[in-house]
Amino acid sequence: MGRLTTHVLDAARGRPAAGMQIELLRIEPGGVRTLLSRHVTNADGRVDGPLLEGSGLREGEYELVFHAGDYQRAAGVADDTPFLGEVPVRFLIADPAAHYHVPLILSPYGYSTYRGS
Repeated sequence: MGRLTTHVLDAARGRPAAGMQIELLRIEPGGVRTLLSRHVTNADGRVDGPLLEGSGLREGEYELVFHAGDYQRAAGVADDTPFLGEVPVRFLIADPAAHYHVPLILSPYGYSTYRGS
């Protein structure tokens, strides 16, 4: 069964990013963004279950929006005006039967992401 998962690591603090808001959107034809769900990371920097799975995971374009600025202010990593606000990550699902894992490694002035396992 296919599924989409994520997690966030706080590189500045050397631990999972607990309490970060994440939005999942589907990008429809014509670029229309449809909000599918909102989540908050747990103590392990993950959401409590897959963002999408089974028949809910369809071929197409998606976007995860990580609310990095709010998280960094609340964690005391950034001041009132963090460099990063929202971090959008767009990706394609080509095989709805596969596992897609999209992690974010965050620091106050940059981030990286990749397709994990």
